[in-house]
Amino acid sequence: DAHTAGFYGIGILRGKSEPNHGTLWRTALQLGASFIYTIGARHEQRTEGVTDTTHAYAHIPCFQFHDFHHFHLSSPYSCPLVAVELGGTSLEEFEHPQRCVYLLGSEDYGIPAYVLQKCAYHVTIPTERTASFNVAVAGGIIMYDRLAKGRKAKKGVSTGASASSSS
Repeated sequence: DAHTAGFYGIGILRGKSEPNHGTLWRTALQLGASFIYTIGARHEQRTEGVTDTTHAYAHIPCFQFHDFHHFHLSSPYSCPLVAVELGGTSLEEFEHPQRCVYLLGSEDYGIPAYVLQKCAYHVTIPTERTASFNVAVAGGIIMYDRLAKGRKAKKGVSTGASASSSS
């Protein structure tokens, strides 16, 4: 149903690596994202790279923003921002909003406090050992979790806490 399908986008704040960008783009295509984006990217802004052998750029767009302010002004209507950063609600308990934009912080700087304050949700991926994932891997985990929980919900299986109770 077009009214319940929703959509999502995913991107990196101050990403520093073209391979991470390409890997995230390819993974976003494979896992159903509607778009990706960069904010203040610190790498060359190319349309294709060695990690994007599927030519994801031909299937889903990548929007490029100079800074968070311009990104925030351009956010889709009625589409909450979900920060993926240490210190948030565990991904295991998080119910993904029907429409949203996921924000990943760079590996060296993360997501600044002023940006976290603008996010409707703050999610953390639990780990066994080190606290931080590679940014493209973190994005892949978030997108796969969304896909898996969405499939379970279609089958009527509970997926955890509701999005309204996890903020």
